[in-house]
Amino acid sequence: MNAIKKSASYVAFAFVGAVLALSLYSQFNKNEKPAVVTESRPIQLSSYAPPVLPQGQLPDLTQAAEKSVSAVVHITTKTKNNMYEGGNQLFEFFFGPRNSFPQEPQYSEAAGSGVIISEDGYIVTNNHVVDGAENIDVILNDNRKFTGKVIGHDSGTDIALVKIDAKNLTVLPWGDSDALRLGEWVLAVGNPFNLTSTVTAGIVSAKSRSINLSGDKMAMESFIQTDAAVNPGNSGGALVNVRGELVGINTAIASRTGSYSGYSFAIPVSIVHKVVEDLRKFGEVQRAMLGIEMRTVDADYAKEHNLSKVEGVFIDKTIEDGAAKSAGMKKGDVIIEVNGIKIHSSSELQEQIGKHRPGDQVSVVILRDGTEKTFNVTLRNMKGNTAIVKESFSALGAEFGEISNKDKERLNIEDGVQVLKITSGKMKNAGVRVGFIITDVNKIAVANVEDIKRIISQSSSKKPILMEGVYPDGKWAYYVFDLNE
Repeated sequence: MNAIKKSASYVAFAFVGAVLALSLYSQFNKNEKPAVVTESRPIQLSSYAPPVLPQGQLPDLTQAAEKSVSAVVHITTKTKNNMYEGGNQLFEFFFGPRNSFPQEPQYSEAAGSGVIISEDGYIVTNNHVVDGAENIDVILNDNRKFTGKVIGHDSGTDIALVKIDAKNLTVLPWGDSDALRLGEWVLAVGNPFNLTSTVTAGIVSAKSRSINLSGDKMAMESFIQTDAAVNPGNSGGALVNVRGELVGINTAIASRTGSYSGYSFAIPVSIVHKVVEDLRKFGEVQRAMLGIEMRTVDADYAKEHNLSKVEGVFIDKTIEDGAAKSAGMKKGDVIIEVNGIKIHSSSELQEQIGKHRPGDQVSVVILRDGTEKTFNVTLRNMKGNTAIVKESFSALGAEFGEISNKDKERLNIEDGVQVLKITSGKMKNAGVRVGFIITDVNKIAVANVEDIKRIISQSSSKKPILMEGVYPDGKWAYYVFDLNE
């Protein structure tokens, strides 16, 4: 008990001493401000995971995903392989031409995706998904299966339009790819590795990206780059915004392995919509041309040409009878704006011009000697006029296919395109027969059907078409015909 009393007295003396010390301190430090101690922010390592944001801070992607999967289809194709191996003279002497004996056709199979854009069965996909296919099957999200027919296709944008015989289909509405912002959430919907109705999410990483996918100088590349996972089989599928609107068609990935490794690319819907409308109305794309040779202005180019700013697209050359030259633009001008949209690169300029047809007028702002000037430019087609081109290629009336390496070696040719079928049209009228291998059109070598299309579309309407080539028996021939008669 005495010990407890003794301890209590010590506590009491300590308390009184503390009060007295505080009283004396306040008397001698009346003018000093009280110290404020703040907690320092803890160091966060690079692996630090921030706390989960409250509900509602991230976009709800469920409705967009559910809406999209019903409008995205699975496409499977069969393409006939070329089985012609060339003639054996001794065999054909006794038994006749080899091709008179039917052979079991061999097929290669492939798969991709597509997007329903109308209730009556129009579907947009990539050209490389259906190009050259003899059989196209379209499987809907509810597992119904239809036979697809290619209405039209365009290798320059890698877009194809397919039709199935169906009604009351679920449709993805068109969105606005121009309104997409960097960092905006998007969904990639498709069928990677035949895993149907797959949805992945990511953000818009870049816009107007050119990756030189086809190597074709006439190709239009202004891709939306995302980090949404896209793999083989996603081609032709939908890139969708958080509202469930179609903003792009997934087309390619940047990969060293053939599978997704962080970067995927989609064709902006501003281009897709225009191409689809062209294919439906005219059978082929009405490509508007500004009529210039150009390059993106970078720091080195700006310094080389004494430009005050690093911006826009530099005009290296204006084409004779082209739209730009006719409007008053010239070499050395820097294009900085089209129809109120700022231009930072050649791919951005391609995208804006690509939304139009020959005959459309656009407002172009350029820098000339440091001064802004505005021109109203009437766009033209590849032939230098504003006419709408209608199905010039289909007027040939033929179907084409590849030739084997063995035939190339046997006939001593580097490339060519073989005529597989002749219907009523210009080639039949000119006397072309099935089996003819086209090596040159208008003295320009051809390696595929797209080469023929491009050459014909760029040819003057006043000049005939010259086709040169060789038959499988080694006999060379040439044919001349006029597409306008």
